[in-house]
Amino acid sequence: MTDTRTKLIRAEQKAKDLFHAIEMRGLIVPGKSESELCREIVQIAKDDFGITDHWHKKIVRAGINTLQPFIADPPDRIIQDDDIVFFDFHPIFEGWEADLGRTYVVGSDPRKLKIKNDIEAAWHEANAWYFKQTKLTGAEYFRYVTDLTKRYGYEFGNAIAGHIVGKHPHEQPDDPNDMCLDVHPDNHTDIFQPDKFGNKRHWILELQFVDRANNIGAFFEQLLNAPES
Repeated sequence: MTDTRTKLIRAEQKAKDLFHAIEMRGLIVPGKSESELCREIVQIAKDDFGITDHWHKKIVRAGINTLQPFIADPPDRIIQDDDIVFFDFHPIFEGWEADLGRTYVVGSDPRKLKIKNDIEAAWHEANAWYFKQTKLTGAEYFRYVTDLTKRYGYEFGNAIAGHIVGKHPHEQPDDPNDMCLDVHPDNHTDIFQPDKFGNKRHWILELQFVDRANNIGAFFEQLLNAPES
């Protein structure tokens, strides 16, 4: 494992520990607004984990707002009984970026539990498939992910299915309109290729499933990681 990868995994583990703390403290509850829960997460990240910086906007979405893509800014919503909620946070730990997304179900609605379990299973399936490839464009991986989403019976809910991650701030394309560092349908470059300094790039895979018939969505995101043999 490269030193860079070790540091990225350590940063991601901090984010996982943070999310676990929020869940174990019972903070994802009906009657609380998305913005209130978001503020609680940020405060606990600072007080308990020493995380003070986040490299992108922090997202808590519940109910119908889980249908919205990353770029949207839907109205603040109150978590309801038997609701579905997802987090998308980007904490920086010791100068290294994490990017983690998880879905939680408040209650026992079988449709919500199914989409939560399905997106986690699909993420691991897409992760394993990635490590079987030797050459792969961002467009090809995006197509694979959207086809996988359909196979699970959902609509893919975002414009990209992943991106690079690294030391903050991570590498940016020379042309801001170039999608070469995203898992995007217009990225026709090999995502296995190194950066301009010859360093291996490290990729985040993010999935968003949308079930429009039931007005619910789910999200799962983390660093691509080779499955254990």
